[in-house]
Amino acid sequence: MRAAAGMLIVAFGVMSTAVRAQDHGQAGGAHAKGAQHPDHMEHSFADVERYSKVFDDPARDAWQMPDRVIAALGLRPGEVVADIGAGTGYFTVRLAKSAVAPKVYAIDVEKSMVEHIRQRATREALRNVVAVQSTSDRSNLPEPVDVVLIVDTFHHIPGRAAYFTALKKLMKPGARLAIVDFKKGSPEGPPEEFRFTAAQISAELAEAGFTLQTQHDFLPRQLFLIYSAS
Repeated sequence: MRAAAGMLIVAFGVMSTAVRAQDHGQAGGAHAKGAQHPDHMEHSFADVERYSKVFDDPARDAWQMPDRVIAALGLRPGEVVADIGAGTGYFTVRLAKSAVAPKVYAIDVEKSMVEHIRQRATREALRNVVAVQSTSDRSNLPEPVDVVLIVDTFHHIPGRAAYFTALKKLMKPGARLAIVDFKKGSPEGPPEEFRFTAAQISAELAEAGFTLQTQHDFLPRQLFLIYSAS
């Protein structure tokens, strides 16, 4: 697939989006981890094939609605987008195959996940996908972005205040930040104590300079919030 000129989507992970939730619920995505919960930061996600079978299961599409999520991002030609939590490539591949056909940097802290995406991109002839390994506190984002997508990963980020403050500096003026994470009471995902309300997420992000612009309600199990980098 040929990428449109100047188009870039960056998918990068604090931790693998797809694999994290397997340890905390059936086929849901990750549960976010914050610095206040260090006991939830020590998981092994080396068994990529195991997690891929769960999180790339077509049955997930019914409630994750990936195409509708991507459409709601309102991607425009020439924009740079970051997908934090590339994991097994659930959103990365769909972004790469979307009508905009952007270049996708799939960035994840797990070396095994990064290699998995590289191999998957080769198998599916996605020349516009590049996998890059990050660290837990550094995205290794190669350039400023217009849109950031974080799916089931928010609460996994250690030191969120510092992380999002630094991330904002890598976002262009007027950039959007999209957060998708499990609602309290939803059947999949992390324990309730590791879930957030929209108000809680907004309060944390406000400290880093983000303002809530849109709250989508079409996802049955997850919050979907879009912020501006004010």
